[in-house]
Amino acid sequence: MLSDEKIKFLKLKANEIRRTVVETLVNAGSGHTAGPLGMADVFAYLFFHALNHDPKKPDWSERDRLVVSNGHICPVLYAVMAHAGYFSVKNLIGSLRKFGSPFQGHPQRDFLPALENSSGPLGEGLAQAVGMALAEKMDWEIQGRTLVLKKGSTFISKFFFCILSDAELQEGSTWEAAMFAGKEQLGNLIAVIDRNKIQIDGFTEKIMPLEPLREKWEAFGWHTAEINGHDFRELDEAVSVAKTFIAKPSVIIARTIPGKGVKEFENKPEWHGRAPNKAEGEKALKELQ
Repeated sequence: MLSDEKIKFLKLKANEIRRTVVETLVNAGSGHTAGPLGMADVFAYLFFHALNHDPKKPDWSERDRLVVSNGHICPVLYAVMAHAGYFSVKNLIGSLRKFGSPFQGHPQRDFLPALENSSGPLGEGLAQAVGMALAEKMDWEIQGRTLVLKKGSTFISKFFFCILSDAELQEGSTWEAAMFAGKEQLGNLIAVIDRNKIQIDGFTEKIMPLEPLREKWEAFGWHTAEINGHDFRELDEAVSVAKTFIAKPSVIIARTIPGKGVKEFENKPEWHGRAPNKAEGEKALKELQ
């Protein structure tokens, strides 16, 4: 259970991450704003509470894996990794989207090895995470609801998290991966959907309706939860419950506000792929102070 003190810490950390996102985007002069601000709470929760990882040993074999399928929200991924200690915040702010920088507009492992995957085209991340989780599961033996690893452990030693946008659920490849994960009973796989209801062309429900979303995932054999993506207690409960489903993958549909924290950016599709200019950035930073 998250203590009140830990929740306060996570809220402050998420606000720091949002400020870093704005600063990096203003300096870059391009990039995505709405998604990164909307997912700051989820990323703060993962990196500062839920994930088993070590910034000093990014290739630690026992770490949890985080696959980010919607790579365009990488400003928040870079920001949270910087605040967690993988690299300096100052270096990130000064080099996002710059030629030769490790912080590309879409994440690439060739430039930044601490990343778990490269991402550009949407609809591929879940399949990548499914492949990783399946490779790990090949060492398992499932007996009822009790997980028995060949080495004698009786628990899942690592989890594979996958962050998805809601609009990329319009990609057929996502549902092929979902169907396969259900069939393979990947209890070590937890997907988190950024359900912000916008995409680059407008609102998802006008472009290609996704509802009833929860029922669709359940039909593919997944344990599902639908939560407020800005509520740390709901996040923690959803992840904790997901980890108990040893023989079934889990998906958390996190309802988020795109552009969260800056009124000018909130719930506006035009901020999906636009970066604030200097004046807009200064105003946003004051609001996030």
